[in-house]
Amino acid sequence: MAPDTLTFGCRLNAYESEAMRDLAARAGHADALIVNTCAVTAEAESQARQAIRRAARADPGRRIVVTGCAAQIAPDRWAGLPGVARVIGNPDKLRPGTWAALDRPAQVSDVMAVRDVPVPPVADVASRARALVQVQQGCDHRCTFCVIPFGRGPSRSVPPGVVAEQVRTLVARGVNEVVLTGVDIASYGAPRLGAMLRGLLAAVPDLRRLRLSSLDPAGMDDDLWRLVAEEPRFMPHLHLSLQHGADVILKRMRRRHLRGDAIALCERARRLRPGIALGADLIAGFPTETAAHHADSLALVEECGLTWLHVFPYSERPGTPAARMPAVPVPLRRERAAALREAGRRAARRFHESRLGRTEQVLMEGNGRGHTEHFAPLRPRGGDLRPGDGFAAPGDAFAAPGDAYRAPGELRAFRVVGHDEDGLIGEVA
Repeated sequence: MAPDTLTFGCRLNAYESEAMRDLAARAGHADALIVNTCAVTAEAESQARQAIRRAARADPGRRIVVTGCAAQIAPDRWAGLPGVARVIGNPDKLRPGTWAALDRPAQVSDVMAVRDVPVPPVADVASRARALVQVQQGCDHRCTFCVIPFGRGPSRSVPPGVVAEQVRTLVARGVNEVVLTGVDIASYGAPRLGAMLRGLLAAVPDLRRLRLSSLDPAGMDDDLWRLVAEEPRFMPHLHLSLQHGADVILKRMRRRHLRGDAIALCERARRLRPGIALGADLIAGFPTETAAHHADSLALVEECGLTWLHVFPYSERPGTPAARMPAVPVPLRRERAAALREAGRRAARRFHESRLGRTEQVLMEGNGRGHTEHFAPLRPRGGDLRPGDGFAAPGDAFAAPGDAYRAPGELRAFRVVGHDEDGLIGEVA
């Protein structure tokens, strides 16, 4: 039995929560509740605090362990919440010794002094759907809106051989798709990210599908472009940390690219991999943003041919340079974020329409639903798959011995016959 987790924030946090569940269970702490916090926005912190208070009220005797970026940056604030028995800093949360000594007093380590990346044992795979693998930690850049470097420390990388061994273990357990994650994976080195990925795919030839989490567009290297162009196991999907569409705002954010760089990158990606799906992170309402600047972000969705958007209203982070800049009113931030999200919905609809009649390879993820190579969600026509479709989840009445069925994590071909706001609709091919 493993402890419960509440995870806020990024894919790296999701990976770490699974690893911590496994470490805590091995150390005999199945009764704990692990709360993995995020510091990207004030809303993420508020949600975590509310969740902790609810958990403490629901089960006053349960031990709550708090970790993550928000806890690393301000440990005393989290230690004082009701029910919190221990705050664990980011440098220590993936170390087995931390969980073995959970009952002892602890001090949150100085994340800026950390030079290694703890790599826990590969946790048991609950299903055979995609698995996350950490390849990098920390960030050496100082975007004016971001506190994450102070929660994660300097950039450091997991050795290529260790990455390959983790992926090899997952593939041996039946995982068909792996997503490599980190704080700033484009800064991976040495070797650089593209060379590491090429080596990984050569070392684990049975890995069927490889994806990356969010990429800084300034970090694309020649080997990575070769993978985009030549490697079918590297999925035709990139998610880019673009953040904005106006040069003056990008400069005030202290980003390492400009609008033209983003457009050129997306054009190159489509030229090398026709049909590739491009996603992006975008911030609405950054300080000093005018209506014209916002229009530049809206136009960037079209000019870059973006498909999947993650849109965030700007959130002040104490101590950052952006928090001292002239602010955009909060209602206007939300209004502009809503406009960007609507642009994203229109872009997604266009992409869905472009897939009509095509056959897609879908990674099944439970309830008969899944994602295509382009990361488009797909469900069978009429809802869940039926016995006659040749699909069953383990334990279903029609999954008798000898039946041809597909469990979560299996790859299955579907012909796209429709779409709606939830994604593609397919028939078994």
